[in-house]
Amino acid sequence: MEQSVSARWLKRYRAFFLVLLLIVAIQLFLAYKSLDIVGGGSGSGFDAAETPVSPPPPQSQARVQPPVKTKLTAQQLGFQPDCDILAREAISALQRAKTKDCREHIAHIACAIQAGRFYAPQLRSSCPAGNHTANVSLGCFKDEKDRRLLDGYYSSSKTTNSPAKCVELCLQSGYPYAGVQYGRECFCGYDTPPRAAKLPDSSCNTKCLGNAKEICGGFYAMNIYETGISSEVHGSTGGHHSTRGNEARADRISADAQWQSAASLHRLLKRSMLRNTSTTFTWTNYLYRKLLELESKFPNIRLARKRFSTIWGGASLLTMLLQCMVDLLQSNWHWDFVINLSESDFPVKTLDKLVDFLSANQGRNFVKGHGRETQKFIQKQGLDKTFVECDTHMWRIGDRKLPAGIQVDGGSDWVALSRPFVAYVTHPKEDDELLQALLKLFRHTLLPAESFFHTVLRNTKHCTSYVDNNLHVTNWKRKQGCKCQYKHVVDWCGCSPNDFKPEDWPRLQATEQKSLFFARKFEPVINQAVLLQLEEWLYGPYTSEYANLHGYWQSLYHHEDIHGSGDDLARSIGDSVMRLSARQAKLDPLELIELTHYLHRDQYKGFLVRYRARGYTGKPLHLETRVRPTQQGKLARNARFSKRLRNFEVSTDFDQKEQIARNFGKLLGPQSDLLLSYTLQANADSGAASHSYNLTLLWIDPLGRLQDFNELHVEDSASDVINHSKTLLKHPITPGIWTAKLIGRNSIYAQLKFLIAPLAYYKGYPLAESSEAATLNAGLAVALPEDFEMPVEWQQHLQTDDEQFTMRDESLAKGKMLGQELHSWIDGLVAQFFQLRESCVVEADSEVSLPLCSDVPWSSLAPDPKSEVDALLK
Repeated sequence: MEQSVSARWLKRYRAFFLVLLLIVAIQLFLAYKSLDIVGGGSGSGFDAAETPVSPPPPQSQARVQPPVKTKLTAQQLGFQPDCDILAREAISALQRAKTKDCREHIAHIACAIQAGRFYAPQLRSSCPAGNHTANVSLGCFKDEKDRRLLDGYYSSSKTTNSPAKCVELCLQSGYPYAGVQYGRECFCGYDTPPRAAKLPDSSCNTKCLGNAKEICGGFYAMNIYETGISSEVHGSTGGHHSTRGNEARADRISADAQWQSAASLHRLLKRSMLRNTSTTFTWTNYLYRKLLELESKFPNIRLARKRFSTIWGGASLLTMLLQCMVDLLQSNWHWDFVINLSESDFPVKTLDKLVDFLSANQGRNFVKGHGRETQKFIQKQGLDKTFVECDTHMWRIGDRKLPAGIQVDGGSDWVALSRPFVAYVTHPKEDDELLQALLKLFRHTLLPAESFFHTVLRNTKHCTSYVDNNLHVTNWKRKQGCKCQYKHVVDWCGCSPNDFKPEDWPRLQATEQKSLFFARKFEPVINQAVLLQLEEWLYGPYTSEYANLHGYWQSLYHHEDIHGSGDDLARSIGDSVMRLSARQAKLDPLELIELTHYLHRDQYKGFLVRYRARGYTGKPLHLETRVRPTQQGKLARNARFSKRLRNFEVSTDFDQKEQIARNFGKLLGPQSDLLLSYTLQANADSGAASHSYNLTLLWIDPLGRLQDFNELHVEDSASDVINHSKTLLKHPITPGIWTAKLIGRNSIYAQLKFLIAPLAYYKGYPLAESSEAATLNAGLAVALPEDFEMPVEWQQHLQTDDEQFTMRDESLAKGKMLGQELHSWIDGLVAQFFQLRESCVVEADSEVSLPLCSDVPWSSLAPDPKSEVDALLK
């Protein structure tokens, strides 16, 4: 009877169980695929520089990617590769690379790796090992569960464990001792095993699972081996201090400047470098010209003539640093240390204290290690992957095995290196197999400067000079800084430190009693108040009448730069503002000179347009106008959500780390990747019920067509919430006045009108062909698919089909405009969204009744003593 009931019960619910099993199988499959794709994990906890933490899928650069093929033909590649490339990631990189040269470079390296002739499989460390010899057995020792003999690192393998494998793993991780136990277990540690724990060799009697001919310990019995690393060489964490002042050497500093602001770099030079020699590398034409002016004034400042266009994570970063060091060695300066700095660094101690500290630590090398398990660091950092840099991208092309026989180390790419070590790494001898192999290895490594110097130090005669301190404090906020924001230039997910702000002041104060001399990152365009606070803490307060204490200027465009497609939008809008400003002053516009962002008390006040014009007498004049970008928004009066909505704006370049859109001037054009950002203020009524909002964001083009939409789910919060929503529009998008509408089920919560400016330039040159202009400015692309079924309630927000058809013809006609017609169209639009606030004249002239630019606080030509290095000449 019981069996009959059970049978009926199973029969009745059989379908249910089959569905349940199917769901479980699908979940397991998806979990497996997810692990296979993500690979390296999701975050990094060590204090390094801009550090990669885990890889995105190889095809993450495009929205929709074709499946990776198993083989690429010569016809597809445009050339005949040296081999049939098998690595899935290399095939993916070859499919995505844009130029033939880049594909050939990737294929050549992939084939060399595939043939086993690219990386050295084994290297020999030249770090003095004392009485330690690799693979020397110390015997069998008793282990305890609660007090391990070797407690530095542990791994377990059912297939590969052996004494040689364990020694290799522990050596790579920097441990002097390795131990095998229970057949499958490998332990690493720093401490010498005590004699009291010695057991007869027969107590270790378990065969290794990776090699049955060898013994791997026993039950709580461990065979222990030396790895070849001296137990006395681990690297100190500080450095000696000294009270000597007059004996200090003139330590030279190399500053790597890769930003747009001459003002902030001048400020760094003024505070930390001008008493000592500094070599500055830069790739922005504007900054290069500005700093070149300093060479004739200061004999201890030199700009490297060889310049590099680097990308985040690129191997070229290491090439740049090494070239900088070569230049310093070839100079006639007498120096003892190289410290690499960027524009976003700033001192937290006076220069005298730095010189005093380095004078007491001659010959030492200051680097910052990862501070965690080496094997996790290798995976998080992608050191077990091969990367190739070309087409301004770091392509991941496959896995690699790091050379055996050496210790791998890394962490931060900010270093302070001694002259002897710098001379060693920059002039490798042909017979130095170790250094030659490491240079090759790190030329194909992501962010190589974060590991190259560390690893060379650990494995050469310089190993005893290693100090685990790079003299920097870095403002890491992992939750904000690890947003995988560099996928467009690297096949990996990366982290970056945050900018210091006033709320981070305790971290800066805490450096006072530590051997830390610099902090990063600082960006005055994000927050200048904390820099002022730091300067006054170190050097005393500014006087109350100090000119432009709270002003900040950052270059956006300069006419002497090499112009390309990146300047087309800025020049189109800048020219238009110039024409509008000149017309207002009854002048004839001649030439756009410069565009500059202007901030005061950390608030964006607009951008400055400097230009040349001609007066009614024909005399050329030089003027500057401040312009304020606007977007025309409306909020629902009675909606609870709308009352708390702030900073509702359309922009580009949203920085998730700093929670801000970096397109301060709201320069939007046909090639822009649009996004909407907003702040929802905290719910002030703590007793009120929590609300959630299901909203839709409609993107409506100038023809009244729906081009995209975003579904937004917003939850109430006890603190302000900053959010953003990206579009997936087809480029070039339609120039003209767009509308973003935030709607609910029955109402409009907010709407915003914004400008997509037509372009007057293409790839750096004025538009000259109607067909070329139509491609950019006609804007007939439609992003939504033809079969998209639009909800009926959205129709009220759009133009009718007849109206759209009429406006389409107008858009086609405008898109073909050139010359004066095109300029008039742009001017009419720019006048609606960019307010001319005030103007000044560079040289006094009776023809215009305007103040001198040097006398108005907002002008880019106004004095800024904070960054005035010429004052030091006096």
